[in-house]
Amino acid sequence: MVSGARAPYRPNSGRIRPLGSPVVNYKSAAETGGLGIIVPRRPIGPVERSRPKPATARATPLFFLLSGENPTLPPSEVEAVLGAEGFAYRVLERLAQVLRVEADVKSVEAVRSRAAMTRVCCAEAFRCRAVPSEILEEARRASLEGFLEGGETFVVRVRRVGGNSPGVPRLELERRLGGVILGKARGVRVSLRAPQKTFLGVLTEGGFVFGLRLAEVPPKPLLERRPWKRPFFHPSSISAKLARCMVNLARPGAGDLVLDPFCGTASILVEAGLMGLRVVGLDVKRHMVEGSLRNLRHYGVEPEGLAVADARRLPVAEADCVVTDPPYGRSTTTIGLTTRQIVRAFLSNVRDGLAGGKRICMASPKSVGVSRIGRGLGLRHLESHFAYVHRSLTREIAVFEVA
Repeated sequence: MVSGARAPYRPNSGRIRPLGSPVVNYKSAAETGGLGIIVPRRPIGPVERSRPKPATARATPLFFLLSGENPTLPPSEVEAVLGAEGFAYRVLERLAQVLRVEADVKSVEAVRSRAAMTRVCCAEAFRCRAVPSEILEEARRASLEGFLEGGETFVVRVRRVGGNSPGVPRLELERRLGGVILGKARGVRVSLRAPQKTFLGVLTEGGFVFGLRLAEVPPKPLLERRPWKRPFFHPSSISAKLARCMVNLARPGAGDLVLDPFCGTASILVEAGLMGLRVVGLDVKRHMVEGSLRNLRHYGVEPEGLAVADARRLPVAEADCVVTDPPYGRSTTTIGLTTRQIVRAFLSNVRDGLAGGKRICMASPKSVGVSRIGRGLGLRHLESHFAYVHRSLTREIAVFEVA
């Protein structure tokens, strides 16, 4: 949490103004006569948080249907959201594009509103092998209490992950499961066009998971925030989906301050701001800072501050987490240094500047070995994920904790 006793920014050789100083609007370099800074219309101060304490809540079996572009990022993101929002949970099973957990059913809303790589959230009714006779027998035994009430309409949908269980006829299974439900629940009807309730079954890894859909996460908003649809574009920008996932992996809670010291086009800051988090961004290039402000305001996000600054000498005194994607590749500026040199210098600086227990989520080319660098500097390496981009680039998304 940001402390009211310390200024969130330390002056950098007198060239960067602390964010707690008198508030001004952004002005160009010519107007300010130097490096300049964008400061908020309000000073940063401590934030009162009220996080859920569901440890005493009744645990409910849940499952999440995940997007399939990466095998490890989507389930880790769900766990990170649950942890960030203060929900106690227990992982039951990780399957291809499905994560099964026990948690308070209220946690579904947190996943729905925050997650980038989740498609559907469900209350689980049963899990069995992907054998039609076994599926139907489990459906007959399963309790529908709380799932469906008299007078409601429903539909059954079955999805197949990849080519799993090709011998199980999906449409026939939908029809037969619908018949089982009609026989168990009184006064209900099937509606294919406008059902009040949707039951979802997923065929994955030789198994079948079935339950009631509680929430769906539409992909369209993230697609509408793709890099080339923003007012300010740069070819090095990461997607809104990956940016949001990285923010979640850092586990910021409501009202936390997220710092991106290589903010570029503000991909990470936009997603953090739309999640209700406070954001501060730095970049060594003035035109990138100005472009970041354009993108942030286009999406209705007002940053706590943006500044032209070198991430190797952070002017930031306090942040709740750091989420960043340093420059690499032919289209970026690395001020004459290699990506490995930038990563090492930045992690060394942030290690000394952040309080113990704070998290850093950072992307870099796999060849850089960011996890090895972080461990060598004494940071706790919590997890790494690898995302293929093209033949010459696979990103490592690493999460560290300051010791």
